This record gives sequence, structure tokens and C-alpha cells, in this order.
Amino acid sequence: MIEIGYYYDLEVVKKVDFGFYLDAGNLGNVLLPVKFAPEDLTIGDEIEVFLYLDSEGLPIATTQEAYAAVDEFCYLRVVDTTKVGAFLDWGLDKDILVPFAEQHRPMEVGKSYLVYLYVSDIDGRIIASSKIDKFLDDDAPHDFKPQQAVDLIIANSTHLGYKAIVEHSHWGVLYKNEVFERLSFGQSIKGFIKHIRPDGKIDLSLQSGEESRTKNKRIVLDYLKSKQGFASLNDKTDPEIIAELFGMSKAAFKKALGSLYKERIITIEPEGIRLNVINKEAE
Repeated sequence: MIEIGYYYDLEVVKKVDFGFYLDAGNLGNVLLPVKFAPEDLTIGDEIEVFLYLDSEGLPIATTQEAYAAVDEFCYLRVVDTTKVGAFLDWGLDKDILVPFAEQHRPMEVGKSYLVYLYVSDIDGRIIASSKIDKFLDDDAPHDFKPQQAVDLIIANSTHLGYKAIVEHSHWGVLYKNEVFERLSFGQSIKGFIKHIRPDGKIDLSLQSGEESRTKNKRIVLDYLKSKQGFASLNDKTDPEIIAELFGMSKAAFKKALGSLYKERIITIEPEGIRLNVINKEAE
């Protein structure tokens, strides 16, 4: 079934002076205004369009790219406020409404907010809400797997680190001792499922396990080379020093040392760690 708020590849079935009509199945023929149509578009062609309702409540198509579709979260800027709510720029000519009842706090023009897009039960229009918690259920089942690549949206920070929305459906956590880059509210970023806890809660990482291990080993090797092959560090070094020097947690540092040691790339001595320069991998 075809619904508003999503992208579809639809066939052109009729051409008129003001645009093209597309076959939208259960929605009937939907107009694609001429200003959004490619010059060479003709009857029988298929074209990818986004569907929404026009000012008269009728389905309409556009080739403009919406910043988010229905059932997705997005960080959007307020362009106007009226007696019915705030209007946000979501990439289309027609801005999206956040009714007052769906504002976590009063919205201000020029500021951006993390919102969820959905179809209103009242009039069938696409609207947005900044009350994002009610659209995420920590107890909802999921089929995420460790090391799976996922899309994340940074939602807020806690004493543990950062809460992120995983694939527009679940909460996950990026632990602060494993994040060594600046993250901002509303930021979209690629990540990985690090661990699924017994209660189903999701731990996240900004790198896959293998990518992280390889990167950390290279960082340690490059540091050793810059210090003529020796550094007075070991697995007892203060975590803050490790984070400052290498941009990684102490646990990640210890894993990197262990891997390099097993590969005989380094030697661990009482005074520190030494690069085995004869090992070709370290050259």
C-alpha cells in the first residue's frame, strides 16, 4: 500500500500543462507539479518522488528531498511560529508543523530541534513532535546484532556518555570513555552495535571491533616510532594519560598492547614498551 510521507518510484500516466499525473495505486493519480519534473519526463517513465498532502489536503508528489520521512527522527530548524504551532524547514516548499501540544518546550524561530515525523490521526497530515521519548520504547524487541553497522542520531548526554537513536527505532548508548571526538545534539553519524545486554539494551561504538583494533594498534605503533621505538608506558599507566596520548580508553590500549605483543611487534619491559624494529610489520 502506498502512503504519504515516503519515497516511491511511480509511473507517469498523464501529462498536463501544470505537471504530470503519476500512478500512486491506492491513492489514485497524484500530481507532480511541472516545476519539480525533469524536462525530459514523459508518459511511461518511472520517477522517484516523495508524497505528502498539499494545502487542500490532497496527495501531491515532489522530487524535492525531504530531510526525513514519516517514522524518522531529524534535527530541523524553526522558520516560523503561529497560533497553531511552529513550522520547521524539512527540505520541501511546504514546511512541517509542530503543534503546541507536541512541543517538549516552546520552540523559537531560528533554533533547531530534534523531532519525530508522523501522520496525524486527526487530519491525516504529516506533522512533527519534539517529545521524542514517546516514540522510542526501550522494551520493544529488536533484531540488531553485534558489529552491525547502523545509523545513529545523537540525542542527549548522560553521566555514562551519549544517548543515541539507533535506526530511528531504539535507544543506544555511546560510553564517554570510548568517544574521542566531538559529538553534538541532533548529529547524524554512522556507528556499530557493540553489545546487546541481557535486558535487550544496546551498547554502541563509533567503529567496528576490527576497525577499532586495527586503528588502535596503528596509533600505538606510530607513537612508538615518534619516540625512537620506546615509551615508558604500560598497562598500569593512568587512564587519563592514555586518553590524552592516544585518544582511546585504557581497556582499548591494553588490547592493542596485547595484540602487538602476541604478534611480536613490541616487547613489554619493566620500564615500558619497546618496538621490535626487526619486525617487518612495524617498519
